[in-house]
Amino acid sequence: MRIPLLLCASLLLAACASLPAPAPAPDPASPPTAVASVPERYVSVETPGDELDSLATWTTEDGQVWVIATAKTTHQLVVFDADSGERLRSVGGKGSGPGEFLRPNGVAVHGDLLFVSERDNRRVQVLELPGFRSLATFGDTQLRSPYGLWVHETAPGELRVYVTDSFMDGPRHDQVPPFAQLDQRVRRYRLRLDRSGAPSVQYAGAFGDTRDATALRMVESIMGDPASGRLLIADEDTRHLATVREYTFAGQPTGRSVAPGTFLAEPEGIALWTCDPDTGYWLVADQLAPLTIFRVFDRATLAPLGAFSGQVTRSTDGIALHAASTARFPAGVLYAVHADRAVAAFDLRDVVEALHLDPACGQ
Repeated sequence: MRIPLLLCASLLLAACASLPAPAPAPDPASPPTAVASVPERYVSVETPGDELDSLATWTTEDGQVWVIATAKTTHQLVVFDADSGERLRSVGGKGSGPGEFLRPNGVAVHGDLLFVSERDNRRVQVLELPGFRSLATFGDTQLRSPYGLWVHETAPGELRVYVTDSFMDGPRHDQVPPFAQLDQRVRRYRLRLDRSGAPSVQYAGAFGDTRDATALRMVESIMGDPASGRLLIADEDTRHLATVREYTFAGQPTGRSVAPGTFLAEPEGIALWTCDPDTGYWLVADQLAPLTIFRVFDRATLAPLGAFSGQVTRSTDGIALHAASTARFPAGVLYAVHADRAVAAFDLRDVVEALHLDPACGQ
């Protein structure tokens, strides 16, 4: 997730992996002219063997910021220095015990708690920062193929955890299940902390639209806005309509989504950029090569407000937005996975200037 028990936009995320599916529509040779160029402030040293996926940030007691990434192939978590991109350590290894992982995918931070969804262990593991001590696991009796997750504080000492469950059908596990089963695309859990900080977890049900036109076919990234009580959930099925759909915290579809045809590939990471309690932006990665396009939408209406690409960053899975000041990024920073093998950093001041956004978001 450290700072007060309050979920930051930097959680993100949100949580991202490549689901088995046909290749997306052909990538353009270069981004459209409407896409601004925002150079990365750094790209970490590439480590192809990790297969990095999702990102979250956490601030230590002495003010240092970590970027925590899931590494699917090595079944670990990788910790980076958020200001320099230096790799600090790896955590865990392959297994099903406490502190071990099988294909970790989604990651989120709340306070000093780190939540990790493990696709092949079919569970969510809760660890305590900074030592990464495993406190609990949950979801193994309901989850079939967990990917993304988002954590929200509903009352002091009580959290709600939303987990996307993208189980698939067919001999190659690449077919959308019968629509009647798509009401289980997002599962909810109620987590309570006792006076010692030990968590207890209770299953709170599942949801998902089952109508042909608006069903959640292939899900991963999920992010919420506590100010409005709305969830954004990415549907990555490019065989139908890759988009981002809006739900209430209670699991009801609002009928709103990002305009059809906005995404050229899979919408992957989602981040909420909060400028003040009521205004801000949504950022969603359009998982393209040779360059990812980061699309910016109005926080309230989902209207598109602009897009940008870096000079290197491509095929992005997870993103994490750290709006709080750091030593190197006083106005905040967007972190993005680059080609499954590195982490890129974008100064939010550069994004504000390039897209002519609210200057208050770049201060």
